[in-house]
Amino acid sequence: MKYRSDRYGAKISQLGFGCMRFQRKGNAIDYEKAEKQVMAAMKHGVNYFDTAYLYPGSEECMGRIFEENHCREKVYIATKLPQYLMRSAENIEKTFREELTRLRTDYIDYYLMHMFTDYSEWEHLQKLGIEDWIKGKKEAGSIRNIGFSYHGDFDMFEKILNAYDWDFCQIQYNYLDEHTQAGRKGLKAAAAKGIPVIIMEPLRGGKLVNLPTKAKELLQADERGYTPAELGLRWLWNQPEVTCVLSGMNTMKMVKENIRIASSAEPGHFTEDDFELVEKIKKIIREKEKVGCTGCRYCMPCPKGVDIPGNFYYYNLMYMEKKASARFEFAQAMGVRKEPGFASQCVGCGKCEKHCPQHLPIREKLKEADKALRPVPYKIGINVARKIMLH
Repeated sequence: MKYRSDRYGAKISQLGFGCMRFQRKGNAIDYEKAEKQVMAAMKHGVNYFDTAYLYPGSEECMGRIFEENHCREKVYIATKLPQYLMRSAENIEKTFREELTRLRTDYIDYYLMHMFTDYSEWEHLQKLGIEDWIKGKKEAGSIRNIGFSYHGDFDMFEKILNAYDWDFCQIQYNYLDEHTQAGRKGLKAAAAKGIPVIIMEPLRGGKLVNLPTKAKELLQADERGYTPAELGLRWLWNQPEVTCVLSGMNTMKMVKENIRIASSAEPGHFTEDDFELVEKIKKIIREKEKVGCTGCRYCMPCPKGVDIPGNFYYYNLMYMEKKASARFEFAQAMGVRKEPGFASQCVGCGKCEKHCPQHLPIREKLKEADKALRPVPYKIGINVARKIMLH
């Protein structure tokens, strides 16, 4: 494993473990699988683990793993305050204390204000006394580093970046989003201030792994033999401004592959041919993609039960692969659920759009998705299948 330094010289593994997408048993995280994956990652040098208050069961799972394996002092825990839910100083303190309890620890190594999109959100926290609160926690040692995660445009990112003496920040960044959200400009701006940058959505919610057939063939024909994930991760680690790349690993195969890549990737190792390959693949993806959804699920739950990311995933899949196979997978995965989550259930309330980090016109796109995924023959077929499977 290779390491990069934080603001104060601590060595962070350049591969971080994103703890949002663990496999589940019913509604709960599959603890045994999560534990094996986390401990395998640790064995090979991963020391940065990222969770959040609103990742269902994640903080509790991580706290149990680290306590039962007696390894809390060997890892850096990053978690987040859901700043968009905070209405008082007491609310902030109560949430933080709950996180410490869940994580079975008395300090957080890297604490983030979760999902800033606008400067007004920081102003709101200031009115609640957040700066004095942070100062007190850092002096007491219960917060070691303070930062923020961000989903918005560059102008607001730069304003927030300059509004406080942050220890680190976290942005969505990958070769497809190089010039959207904070983007490369944001990465450079943070680095210029000496602020470490943690990368989320490095493979764009799996889109840079599940490439269109034409892109897969292009990659397979290349002499370097990179996997889709490898190309995306190496593109990031080629940049010295990147401190740590979070990967939402939830299988042992993913853990092993990502560790293999992280053990050799370093700044400056990308060649002109590599960059050219990335540009060709980007062009292919852009030609196919219908909705820029990353599957982050911040839009969920929908009050009417619409599976928004699920609908968009299969809608995009129709144009990245074969339409018939994508529709069939959609019918299999969503059609026979007790609560199907069809886009047609949308009543247009707009709640989802307020929380979307990508600022997608979700209501409009859901109509498009439903029309594409469920033409009349498929609606009839799905209804028949539902009757057979559910009755």
